[in-house]
Amino acid sequence: MRFVAPEDLARANFYGLVARLFYASPDEQLISELRGAPPIKGDGPLAAGWRGLVDACVSAFPVMLESEHTELFVGTGKAEVTPYLSHYVLQHTSDNPLVALRQQLAAWGIGRREKVPEYEDHISAVCEAMRFAIAVQQRPDEEQKAFFESFLFPGAIGFCDAVTASKNARFYLHAARFARAFFDIEKTAFEMVG
Repeated sequence: MRFVAPEDLARANFYGLVARLFYASPDEQLISELRGAPPIKGDGPLAAGWRGLVDACVSAFPVMLESEHTELFVGTGKAEVTPYLSHYVLQHTSDNPLVALRQQLAAWGIGRREKVPEYEDHISAVCEAMRFAIAVQQRPDEEQKAFFESFLFPGAIGFCDAVTASKNARFYLHAARFARAFFDIEKTAFEMVG
């Protein structure tokens, strides 16, 4: 295994955090870690999103976050905000992005675990695949860019916008703003990749 550059490790960790935040509500340990996290320097959207997320943890309690997570992303019958990224892409295409995503993950040797009910296009699964591609498989930038542009960015932006538009999003409003700022920075960085 090659050395992972600090900036790539930081990117992978951000993908891992976004995956964790949207897969299930944060527990006391994660809330505590975020409360004590150092600030991101600067005044840009990522630093502001990070501050908002960390500040939201000050008054966060796991039981309240679990309720908010369920109300937004699970619901009874139908979730208010679907965490499946294909939903946001299918509005603009007749192709089925889930099929292409499954093919790409299989080519990378990544598959859905047995007894996991979420489809592969869940925001958390796609972010976790990106984290794995960066930190574990150390995929070339060109492959990361293709995956990001094909399977993550278009749906993730729609997802983040849907969360921030929800009047029921309190903690998750900040999680979505942070995620959106991170994805925007990734898009800009990938535009510089050949």
